[in-house]
Amino acid sequence: MNPSGIKEPTPIPPAREALASTSAAAASSGAKLRHAAIVAAVLIVIGAVVGLIPRSLHRHALRAATRELAVQTVSVVSPAPGKTTAGLTLPAEAKALVEAPIYARTSGYLKRYLVDIGAQVKPGDLLAEIDTPELNQELAQARAQLAQAEAALALARTTDARWADLLKTASVSEQEAAEKKADLELKAATVEAARANVRRLEELQSFERVTAPFAGTITARGTDVGQLVAAGSGNELFRLAQTGTLRVYVRVPQAAAQGVAPGQMAELTVPELPGRVFPAKVVRTSGAMSADSRTLLTELEVDNSRGEILAGTYVQVRLTEAKLDPALTLPANALLFRSEGPQVGVVGADGKVELRRVALGRDFGPTIEIVGGVGPADRVILNPADSLVSGTTVRVAESNKEASGQESPKAMTAK
Repeated sequence: MNPSGIKEPTPIPPAREALASTSAAAASSGAKLRHAAIVAAVLIVIGAVVGLIPRSLHRHALRAATRELAVQTVSVVSPAPGKTTAGLTLPAEAKALVEAPIYARTSGYLKRYLVDIGAQVKPGDLLAEIDTPELNQELAQARAQLAQAEAALALARTTDARWADLLKTASVSEQEAAEKKADLELKAATVEAARANVRRLEELQSFERVTAPFAGTITARGTDVGQLVAAGSGNELFRLAQTGTLRVYVRVPQAAAQGVAPGQMAELTVPELPGRVFPAKVVRTSGAMSADSRTLLTELEVDNSRGEILAGTYVQVRLTEAKLDPALTLPANALLFRSEGPQVGVVGADGKVELRRVALGRDFGPTIEIVGGVGPADRVILNPADSLVSGTTVRVAESNKEASGQESPKAMTAK
């Protein structure tokens, strides 16, 4: 104890001081180790997270890309109206205005013919003569039978008059008088029958002279001198055609049928007469579509007084006044030709494909006219795969303008 009376601290032994210093150092070292471990664990977790996120993103991107590649990308086009042409040109056939085969109405042998193919005849002109010996004999027999019936009628008339006088004096019975009256009527009917038979045979005999029923041109001769001619055999002797005016028959497609009406003018051309155009007129239509071809049969008339167009010629008719709406067209590479017929793939609003059968019109090479099956708002697949089926999900390829969302500098400069 010091003089001031304050108790001095008890001195710590050197061994205990060293132990305390060691313990404090150990505690400080453990704390540092724990902190380092925590930091290392955090770094490991961060590294793991940083490494897993790109892999996960890559897997998601790969999966999305796989799904994208699984859906077929197609280019589409909408049916567009074709070019509006002035009029409609169609193939047709020119026929005679009146044409009839000439047959024999009586049997016999051809005695002579007075006309041949190409001859111009008028109504009533003699074309040929037929020798009918059997018919002549039948006519002679019929005339003799008529004379016999007339003689019997005269006798029956005299007898009936006498018996009528005797009946007045009661010399004969009423029954006998009635029988004579009936016999008179029977003989009169027999005379009429014989007279009708004679007229029939005379009519047949008049057909020995084959005459022209109307004016025209002999276009065929199917007989020769001495040939047996049988009535009703179906063998024509001549063919007569009236070619001063020709009938032209043309089949108008359904798409243009509503624009054709009687009275319209048209133009007729013949391939063998280049540069020549003949005016024609629509005179009538059938008024109904043909079920097998879906066309309207239309008849035109054309003047052929000069004989420049031969009957039966293939011609082309241009309906200049027909009111035509342009038909829809599609590129030729949009069609699928299968056993069911021509088809196209139409993409719906849900991205699914529908195969539709289409009716084709005229072929313009790069494009084909579509008569029916699709509309102007449909999206038709270009270059469809042969394996394309209905129900397939596809993706419509965007154009460059749609993908970029803006116009190109060149387009903007052009504006």
